[in-house]
Amino acid sequence: MGVVVWPGRPYPLGASWDGKGTNFALFSANAESVELCLFDPQGKKETERIALPEYTEQVWHGFLPDVKPGQLYGYRVHGPYEPSAGHRFNPFKLLVDPYAKAISGEIIWHRNNYAYRLDHPKADLSFNRLDNARYMPKGVVVETPTGRHLAAPPDVPWQDSVIYEMHVRGMTVSNPQVPLAKRGTIAALGTAPVIAHLKSLGVNVVELLPVHACADEQHLIEKGLHNYWGYSSFNFFAPSPRYLSGRNVAEFRTMVNLMHDAGIQVLLDVVYNHTGEGNHLGPTLSFRGVDNASYYRLNRDDKRYYTDFTGCGNTLNLTHPRVLQMVMDSLRYWVEVMQVDGFRFDLATALGRAPDAFAQESPFLAAVRQDPVLSRVKLIAEPWDLGPNGYQLGQFPPGWSEWNDVYRNKVRQFWRGDSGVMGDFASSITGSSALFEHHGRRPRASINYVTAHDGFTLQDLVSYERRHNEANQEDNRDGSDYNLSWNCGVEGPTDDAQIKAMRMRQKRNVIATLFLSQGVPMMTAGDELGRTQHGNNNAYCQDNEISWLNWVDSTDEDRDFLDFVRWISRLRRDHPVFRRPRFFHGRRIGKGSFKDITWLSPRGGELAPEDWDLSYARCLGWHLGGESGQHMSRRGVSFDDDPFLVLMNAHYGAVPFRLPGPELGQCWKALLDTAYPLPFAEERQPLYRAGEIYPLQGRALVILTQSNVCPRRGASDPSLPPMLFDPPKE
Repeated sequence: MGVVVWPGRPYPLGASWDGKGTNFALFSANAESVELCLFDPQGKKETERIALPEYTEQVWHGFLPDVKPGQLYGYRVHGPYEPSAGHRFNPFKLLVDPYAKAISGEIIWHRNNYAYRLDHPKADLSFNRLDNARYMPKGVVVETPTGRHLAAPPDVPWQDSVIYEMHVRGMTVSNPQVPLAKRGTIAALGTAPVIAHLKSLGVNVVELLPVHACADEQHLIEKGLHNYWGYSSFNFFAPSPRYLSGRNVAEFRTMVNLMHDAGIQVLLDVVYNHTGEGNHLGPTLSFRGVDNASYYRLNRDDKRYYTDFTGCGNTLNLTHPRVLQMVMDSLRYWVEVMQVDGFRFDLATALGRAPDAFAQESPFLAAVRQDPVLSRVKLIAEPWDLGPNGYQLGQFPPGWSEWNDVYRNKVRQFWRGDSGVMGDFASSITGSSALFEHHGRRPRASINYVTAHDGFTLQDLVSYERRHNEANQEDNRDGSDYNLSWNCGVEGPTDDAQIKAMRMRQKRNVIATLFLSQGVPMMTAGDELGRTQHGNNNAYCQDNEISWLNWVDSTDEDRDFLDFVRWISRLRRDHPVFRRPRFFHGRRIGKGSFKDITWLSPRGGELAPEDWDLSYARCLGWHLGGESGQHMSRRGVSFDDDPFLVLMNAHYGAVPFRLPGPELGQCWKALLDTAYPLPFAEERQPLYRAGEIYPLQGRALVILTQSNVCPRRGASDPSLPPMLFDPPKE
C-alpha cells in the first residue's frame, strides 16, 4: 500500500505541518513534474518517492496526512536540460527545498553533485545520470514555533546603538567559560559569560555573520579548508547545522530571547545576492535544479551563462516575483518567527538592480520599504557589488543605514599620518553629511567601522602593512592590497617596547575615534582582546585559531586596552552629545550660547578655511556645545549635555595646543589622553584654564570636558602631563 497523498494547497511554499499532516509546495515555472522524496531518520535511505499531484499557478503541491515533524525530505525535478536556453533540470539530483526550515546533514562533495559529467569534453552541456542523494543534506519537516517571548524585544534607537560583528563559531569555540558541549554554537551565544562580556562593552546590538545553511566550495575541501565566513548560502530559512548544538532549530530562537532579556538586539548578515551553486560549472544543490531560468539572472545573449554582479559566479534574480517573494518570506520568517531585529545585506547593490542599473525604486527596495514588518526593523546595506556602477554609498533610500567604507579609510589614513585628509576625516567623524544628508536621512545612516570581518583586525592594522595570506593556499594572491595600515616600524610581532607601546596607542586612537564619531559605531569581535590573524586580511577559509577569539592568552597591555574600550563606550552612552540624531552644521541651535560644533586650530582659534587644505596639517580640535535646542528623544527627554573638547594629533611629534578662549568655556578638565594606557583617574584629572597650552603629544587624542573648578597655577604644576616629544619645528 503506497503513501497517501492528497492535492493539498499551493501555499504556503515549503513543507507546512498543520497538526493533521504536511503540505508540500514548490515553485517551478518550467518543470514538467516534481517528485517528493522521503528519507529515513539518518537521511541515508530513500523510503518513498511521490509525484506531487497538483500544479497550480506554477506551484507543484501535495498533502501527505501521514508525514509529521522530523521527516527528512528532498525533491527531484523533471524538465528540459538545455543550458543554452537556461534550463538545467536533472531528476538524478536530489535538491534541497528552497523553503526548508531545517536542514539535516552537510553537503559531501562528490562528482555526482554536478548535473553534468566533469570528465566530458562538452562540460556542462553534457548530462550526468549518477544519483547524488547520499551526498546531499535533506530538508526537515518542522513545527513552526508560534507566539512571542514573554519579554518585549529591546527598543534600541539607532543613535544609541553599538554594533558588535561576530562569527557564531569563532566567538565561543575557545572560550573556557562556556560549557564544552555548546562552544562554537548558537546556544553558546546566549550563555552568561558571553552576554556579560557584551554588556561590559556597552554592546546592545550583535550582528552575526551568515547563519544560513551554506556550502563549502570544492576547491576549499580539496585543500583541507572550509568556507568559514559562510557567504555561500544554498537555503535562506534554515540555520546551518554546523552551528547547532543539537538538531532543534528552536535553539536559535532561544538564543535571541536570551539576548533580548539582556537588552541586546540581534541582526543577521544575509546573502541574497548569490548562492553557493556558483557559475555554469558549479554543482546542482537547489535553485539551479528547481528552476534555473527563474531563480538566476542569465546572460541575455547566451543563457548558458550567468550574469555575475557578485564575483561569486551567479546573481539571484530578484526581479522575478517568485524569487523576490522567497527573499521577502525569508526575511519575515526570521523577524516574525525567529524574532531577530534586523539585517545587514551583503552586496546590497545587487539586490537593488532593476534589472541592470541600481535604482531606489527597484522591486526589492520598494518591497522592503512598504512592508509593515520589515520597514520597522534595522536595515543595513553593504552599498556595493562588482557590477557596473556598483559603488552606491549614500544612495540607498530612507530607512536604510549603510556600511561606510569612506569613514573606515579616512580614519585609517588620518591616524597613519597621511597628508591632505584632514577635511575628509572631519566630515567622516561628524556623520558624513555630504553622503547621507538628503531625503530626511540622519547620521544613523552611517555605520562607522574601522575593521570588519573582511580585512585586518585592529591589532593587525597597527602591526602589518602587507597582507600575509599564505595559509589560504593561494600564493598570497587573494585579499586586498589597499590596507591603509601602518606597522609602527616593524612588520609583524616584535619585542621592541617602543613599537609595542605605539601600537597600543594607535589602537586607543582608533577606538576612541570610533566611539566619539557621529553615526553608529560597529566593532569587530575580538578587537577589544587584541585578536590577531597574523596579517591575514582574507581569513574567509580559516576555521581555526587564525579566526577564533583567544579568550586565554592576554597580556597586561591587552587587559588595559579592554578596560579602555569599556570606558570609551560608557562615555558615549552617558553623553548624548556624541550620538546626536541630527547632523552638525556649525551654527547655534535655538538660543544656545555655543555652536553645535566648532573646529579648532592648535593656535587656539577656529580653523580657517585655508587651514583644511594645508598638506602638513595633521592636528585639529573640536568643541561640542552640548545644547540641543528643541531636539529631544522620542519620550521627550532633552539631549542637552556638557560641552566637550576633543584634540587629535596624528603628527609624530608633540603639538602645543592652545585651548580656546573663554567664549567657549572658562575651565576644562582632561578625562582621557591616549598617550597613556588608561583614562585619568577622577582625582587626577588635570585642570586647565581657557587659553592655556595643552601639551598634546605625538599621535594622541585628548578628551576634555567643561569644569566648574579652575586650577590655581604656580611656577610648576605637576598635574600637567609632561611633554614626551619636542614640538615640531615651524
